[in-house]
Amino acid sequence: MDTKDAALWLALKLVPRLSIHKKLSLVEAYGLEDLFTLDRQTLLSMGLTEKQADAITGPDNALIDRVIAQTQAAHSILITYGSSSYPNQLKEIYDPPLVLWVKGDAELLASQQIALVGSRAATPNGAAMAKQLASELSSELTITSGLAIGVDGASHQGALEANGFTIAVVGTGINRMYPARHKKLAQQIIESNGAIVSEFLPDTPAKPGHFPRRNRIISGLSLATVIVEAEVKSGSLITAKFALEHNRDVFAVPGSPFNPMAKGGNFLIKQGAKLIETAADIMEELGISTSSSFGNSLGRQATDNSVKIHDKGLLNDSLLASVDYEITPVDIVVSRCKLPTDEVLTRLTMLELRGLVSAVPGGYLRLHRG
Repeated sequence: MDTKDAALWLALKLVPRLSIHKKLSLVEAYGLEDLFTLDRQTLLSMGLTEKQADAITGPDNALIDRVIAQTQAAHSILITYGSSSYPNQLKEIYDPPLVLWVKGDAELLASQQIALVGSRAATPNGAAMAKQLASELSSELTITSGLAIGVDGASHQGALEANGFTIAVVGTGINRMYPARHKKLAQQIIESNGAIVSEFLPDTPAKPGHFPRRNRIISGLSLATVIVEAEVKSGSLITAKFALEHNRDVFAVPGSPFNPMAKGGNFLIKQGAKLIETAADIMEELGISTSSSFGNSLGRQATDNSVKIHDKGLLNDSLLASVDYEITPVDIVVSRCKLPTDEVLTRLTMLELRGLVSAVPGGYLRLHRG
């Protein structure tokens, strides 16, 4: 980290209530160092407020020194907009962050990435879908998400379990992890040569207004954004909106109209987002050639699952057919398959052991197979 360069970019970041776009325009017009040599009257004549002019003519060096010390204490690095390490993909958005704090492998920010995001209250099927997509896509792309519970966490875990790379963009300071339950997951990401990224000063706590700002970085780093499950009014759809503004592809996994967590994805599909069901769908849309191992693993997995189901004589099982891909109460299963309740419960347990259904609050749901 070039301390002088970092100090100047931090000083610019700390100029209050001035848009990033305006700050970058000033740097383009005057140069970063020369900008901080302008006198107060010149800055005021350019339309800056008194507080903004004061922040440029007299930067808070004590605060800047403290932030640099905190950065080092957190075992993180600071990447500035002017650094060669700053990801080009992120520079293409309207309001790229002036500085990024990174823990882990900072070089990963330059890799080809895909954003997987969705509801914090993901259904078991939604979390399983996110995990599977991340696992399969991570053979070709870095999985980028927001470290939240639900779809985000499942996406990071899917990449890690497949020995892939993943980036978590957070809405707090780099030395704080939110939610607390994902501290272990964050550490696993770092230990697996992944990265944690933030644009917020160290010690910054989680606040609602931080997450839309985080979301623009997630979409800005990525070639495309995939919405796995989301409500219509959600942070995930804000991420999709940013992706469209950044002229990036938006993909959505369709879901049952009875599932409130699927309404956001279904809405996006109606608006023109590309419907996807598999990792192969995404790769094809992006025009990225998959490795032979990627294609073979998908084909082998589908074949293995098909064989397992067929061998157990379950393809035409009336009880399995009575369980939906959304939560199905036991009494509904009994009514559909017209079998005694005790037999239904026994067979549901056997199906669960075989990985074909999952017991969840309110009943059972069928898992995607083959």
